[in-house]
Amino acid sequence: MMPWILSCLGLVILLLAGDALVRGAVNLSLRLGVPALIVSLTIVAFGTSAPELLIAIKAVKENAPGIALGNVVGSNTANILLVLGIPAMLATLHTSECNTRRNYVFMLIATVLFIALAFCGTFTVWSGLILLAALALVLLNAFRQARAHRRQGCVDEDEEELDGLEDADPNMPYWRIGIYLILGLIGLPMGAHLLVDNASIIARTYGVSETVIGLTLVAVGTSLPELATTVMAALRRQADVALGNVIGSNMFNLLAIVGLTTLFVGDIPVDEEFLEFDLWVMLGASLLLIPFVFFKRDITRIWGVILSVLYFTYVIAVLV
Repeated sequence: MMPWILSCLGLVILLLAGDALVRGAVNLSLRLGVPALIVSLTIVAFGTSAPELLIAIKAVKENAPGIALGNVVGSNTANILLVLGIPAMLATLHTSECNTRRNYVFMLIATVLFIALAFCGTFTVWSGLILLAALALVLLNAFRQARAHRRQGCVDEDEEELDGLEDADPNMPYWRIGIYLILGLIGLPMGAHLLVDNASIIARTYGVSETVIGLTLVAVGTSLPELATTVMAALRRQADVALGNVIGSNMFNLLAIVGLTTLFVGDIPVDEEFLEFDLWVMLGASLLLIPFVFFKRDITRIWGVILSVLYFTYVIAVLV
């Protein structure tokens, strides 16, 4: 029972620390005058991916690569099926009003690139550099879009990008920003240590593979921030925030997490289970967004039920 409690404690610490780090980084950037759109596309995205990054590094160092890759692949699948499905059951997501085609195409390219590199059998440092190079191109495009947007004088619209983040205050005192940053930097490694170590113990105790633990327990846990954000976006009728949150998070998971992990701790072997099943489920889930992105369909309550049922069916298939 104790490993379960410690795993949950580690997850809670990770979520709180990640939230603190994002708040501190965003408010520091606002104090320094960095455009809000750039903050939301870079610092917030990196901050919300920090738990996954720390878990991946810790898992590979502890010789549990299944947890590292399972977390990335499982989180991306959960982000689409669960993180969009549950909010849509509460309120229709009016994705027909969104213009996310370019970023969605980037996400699909990142997904295909990730799968192609996985079939090499191991994510090496070179694989990581390729993923990080792709991330750099995505960020460069975002930066150019932001500059063009600023030239048109759309400053007020940029500020709205941070409406979903509590406590975004350009006048926040530096001492408070410092507290947020310190709590985040201390809490993230502490939470990652508790979660990965005890998740491995649970896997060994119950004869469940570390890959399955990464695809389910750890993946769902690290998707909770995205779920909370999307639920609030749905209730506020901000479908662009909801869909953009999922697309952005998935891109960073694929390109940044594995890319940086290979640089810090070296090669990440790919389990055969990923190649046979889980990678294709992730790709299939990504393709399910085509009607909502390209054909201006809303994610209605019925679609919310369908997406959620698909996710729980996938989890059952993984566990059986």
